[in-house]
Amino acid sequence: MTPTPAVVSGPEVPAADAPTPLEVEEFLTWLRTERGRSDNTVAAYRRDLRTYAGWLRLRGIELGKVDEATISDYVRVLREEGRAPASVARALVAVRSLYRFLADEGLLGADPAADVEVPRVPRGLPKPLTEAEVTALLAAVVGDDAVARRDRAMLEVLYGTGVRISELVGLSLSGVDRESRFLKVFGKGAKERMVPLGRYADDALGAYLSSGGRDTLTPERWARRDDADAVFLNRRGGRLSRQGAWQIVRRHGDRAGLGDRLSPHVLRHSCATHMLDRGADIRYVQELLGHASLTTTQVYTLVSTERLRQVYEAAHPRANGRPAAP
Repeated sequence: MTPTPAVVSGPEVPAADAPTPLEVEEFLTWLRTERGRSDNTVAAYRRDLRTYAGWLRLRGIELGKVDEATISDYVRVLREEGRAPASVARALVAVRSLYRFLADEGLLGADPAADVEVPRVPRGLPKPLTEAEVTALLAAVVGDDAVARRDRAMLEVLYGTGVRISELVGLSLSGVDRESRFLKVFGKGAKERMVPLGRYADDALGAYLSSGGRDTLTPERWARRDDADAVFLNRRGGRLSRQGAWQIVRRHGDRAGLGDRLSPHVLRHSCATHMLDRGADIRYVQELLGHASLTTTQVYTLVSTERLRQVYEAAHPRANGRPAAP
């Protein structure tokens, strides 16, 4: 029986830049080829599992010779280092998935992580922008040069359609149907869906795709074949990355005075919440956002209900036990 390692406290989790063990590489290959997981998902698993393997290496423990107590100790150390509950849960999911794979493939006699419970993550409500804040954000983009047109189109599309940032930067010219005002996007698991394009988003996208917009960002020679079909380009003429798009959103958010409150996902939250506030059917919103489960979309109904309560308490004379004076 493998002895339980001594409990070690303090900052014990190394950065996720250690070499990747062979068992982890086999697992990641299986995730990509057999399960069809996206490159971003595989990269996230790689980072978490490199960190875990490095933690084991510091203690002289082999990846395949751990027990339940070792994994529980790892979770404890992550918590003590101040990791967010969601970060700890994600790290443990990666470890559990790895050992389940190794056990199923017969590379381990038993799965040591099977009975380690994933920490519960408090479910917080999304914090959408108000409609006035969205208007201020869109007004923060000034100018009519190619970059300004691009940024304005990005913000209008993100808020107007609720697409994810990965779906935005993955947009291709062949997927833009301005005549019917629809976009073809590829969501999680490479699932294709069509999303309608509102008038403001369509106008902004049209201005960017017209003369003096995207064409001025195109290079003399494309670095990658895929870049030629990309809707949103960076200043060097390549397909805009997720990180680059995120920075653009934050830059204009700072100009609008939104600061740390703004991220691309907040615009997605705002799109869904504002539609529900105005009476949209939740199943339509589910289809628009590309949620596989209605349960995921229902979190936005909680936001709208909370707003209803706030408006009611602020406006109704008897909501808080303070009737109007006769």
